[in-house]
Parts: sequence; C-alpha cells; structure tokens
Amino acid sequence: MTKPALTLYLAAPRGFCAGVDRAIKIVEMALQKWGAPVYVRHEIVHNKFVVDGLRDLGAIFVEELSECPDDRPVIFSAHGVPKSVPNAAEARNMIYVDATCPLVSKVHIEAQRHADAGLQMIMIGHKGHPETIGTMGQLPDGEVLLVETPDDVDDVDVRDPNRLAYVTQTTLSVDDTADIVTALKARFPAIVGPHKEDICYATTNRQEAVKAMAPKCDAMLVVGAPNSSNSRRLVEVGARAGCPYAQLVQRAADIDWRSLDGITSIGITAGASAPEVLINEVIDAFKTRYDVTTEIVETAQENVEFKVPRVLRVPA
Repeated sequence: MTKPALTLYLAAPRGFCAGVDRAIKIVEMALQKWGAPVYVRHEIVHNKFVVDGLRDLGAIFVEELSECPDDRPVIFSAHGVPKSVPNAAEARNMIYVDATCPLVSKVHIEAQRHADAGLQMIMIGHKGHPETIGTMGQLPDGEVLLVETPDDVDDVDVRDPNRLAYVTQTTLSVDDTADIVTALKARFPAIVGPHKEDICYATTNRQEAVKAMAPKCDAMLVVGAPNSSNSRRLVEVGARAGCPYAQLVQRAADIDWRSLDGITSIGITAGASAPEVLINEVIDAFKTRYDVTTEIVETAQENVEFKVPRVLRVPA
C-alpha cells in the first residue's frame, strides 16, 4: 500500500539554545567533578527527557534549598533564582553553581540597576513561572509589580508614575509583549525600558521561523514540555500566523494522529529546551506513515555559546 505524500517543513532555528546547552553541561560537569549525588534546585531546564537523563547520571532534583544537605553541591536552574537562595546557600557554607542563563542574569542586573537609581520596577511575565519568581526576587517585596496582559496595566498601582522602569521575562511572545509595552508607555510616558530587548535571541528566532513556516502548513507540531513557556508561545504564534492546527507534544507517542487525518503538509519545530533526538523521533514517526519530503524553513543562524562557570573548569 502506498503511503500518502507529505511535505514536512522543519523550522530553523529550533530546539536547544545556548543557555539550555550551558545549563545541562553544568550538571554533567558537576557530576564529573564531585561525583553523585549533585542536587539541582528546580528542573535544570523544562524538559522531562533531559531531566530524566540527568537523574540517571546521579542528579537529584528538588524544589527548595531546604531539601538539600549541606555537604553536597547544589545547582540553580537556568531560569534563575531569587537573591535569597544563594544567600541561604552561603549561610550554610554550601558549594553551589549558578546555571542561570546569562540572558536572564542580564535582566536581573538591569532590575537592580534601575532600583539603585530609585525606580520602581514593572515586570512583564507569567505569574508563578520560575524565571518571573527569580527576577522579582532580586529586589525587596513590593519593588517589582507584575503585569501579564495589556489589561493588567490599567490596574497596576505604582508609587510614582514618573519613576518607573520595566523588564520582561525572556521567553514571552514577542508580539504579545509589544502590546503590553505599548500599554505601559501610553499610561506611563516616562517609563524606562531596557537598552536591548529582554526577550532572548533564541525565543525571538524560533518565533520568527514559526511565523515563516505557519502559512505553508496544514498543521504544526511543537516539540516541548507543557511547563516550557517558550514552547507554549510557539504553539500560540503558529496558530496566530495562520496555521489551522498547532499542537504541543513531548514525544512522538503524544501525537494525535486523528487530528492530522488528511493533511498534506506539517510544520515541525521545538522549544529551546527540547533536544534534537526528540525532534528526530517525531520526524521518524511521520516517515513511517507518509512519503515525506522535507523542506527547511530557515530564518536565522545561531552561533551563540556561553562559558560554564569557572569553578567547573578547575580541578576539584
């Protein structure tokens, strides 16, 4: 029986970003340097496959520093942590390694710089997301106000409308964030923004590739975890850019084949914490069912690399 023809559009760039790559490497190098177990506060990146692989090597994932013993190293996840966490680790004389993405750290530094200049901060982000918690936790309670939508801007209660600055979570939808920034500037004309956009290069690039790919596709799959902000934004961006059906899948086993019945084209991309092995698994699943012709949709090339902390580059 002949397989139906399918054009498979593959987004480029897709998958791992430099911050995720660095965070995973930090856990692997910590295990090599100090042996197992090494503790990791929160999932190092939001991907079950990656976390399970590191757990198999001897990483123990916890949600709070209080769950870690004093005598084993602890790693802080790529999403960043409130300032109180490293302070508590130092008070306990713990060995800790900060795997916060350098682009998230840049936002932390920005927030502190604005606060030092006497400005109250507004953060554009998702309530409860580890990155938002980490960034808001750089300053004392009440110094950072959270907005999630343009409507929230109307309700935000500021100390002085002429002494404000804003920062953003790095994994947001570029278009949604622009709408919120417009609302902030309309209500607070004096508000100070970042010198350079806080949304990271990888988030922006993956969203641009999806926008280019979406109109060509009958359906689109984003390989990523349900708790991955940047992966969920890719699904939304794809739907908004004209793709009739967009679905988030963690693995090939999650594909809803009935929803894809009758398609002649599929777009595939992946969030910044999804490894290429899972993308290939999804592509192979289509190749078993269809006669696949692959086309790459490339909108940018990435060559960013971040160094691991010095403590991991020197012998134990």
